[in-house]
Amino acid sequence: MALSPGIRLGVYEVTAQIGAGGMGEVYRARDTKLDREVALKVVAESFTHDPERLARFHREAQLLAAMNYPHIATIHGLEEDNGAHFLVMELVEGDTLAQRLENGPNAVRGDTRRRASAGIVRVPHVRDGGRSAV
Repeated sequence: MALSPGIRLGVYEVTAQIGAGGMGEVYRARDTKLDREVALKVVAESFTHDPERLARFHREAQLLAAMNYPHIATIHGLEEDNGAHFLVMELVEGDTLAQRLENGPNAVRGDTRRRASAGIVRVPHVRDGGRSAV
């Protein structure tokens, strides 16, 4: 189900498609209620009648909701509107992982090291099994 700019899902107005994958598409959208930009991850229409795929999508939402980590987008909600199932997530600006990998895996690692040394990235402590961050 490709969504065009201007289409609304609940209080969210789609402004652009920003990605696609195996489960569906990702869109930039405007939360008209809270006046903020968000990302909508919309399940592909072909999966909306597949209980197993929908269950997987719901598990993904529950896992994301349980996490609070700097490299994982915050989930704002799990919604359904007129048969469309979607996650409402924090919109994270920047290159996709695929775009960053075009420069090779060392480009990703080097950027992470640079950001860590600047104090931008929290790194889990190895001694305590990653339960705390520095």
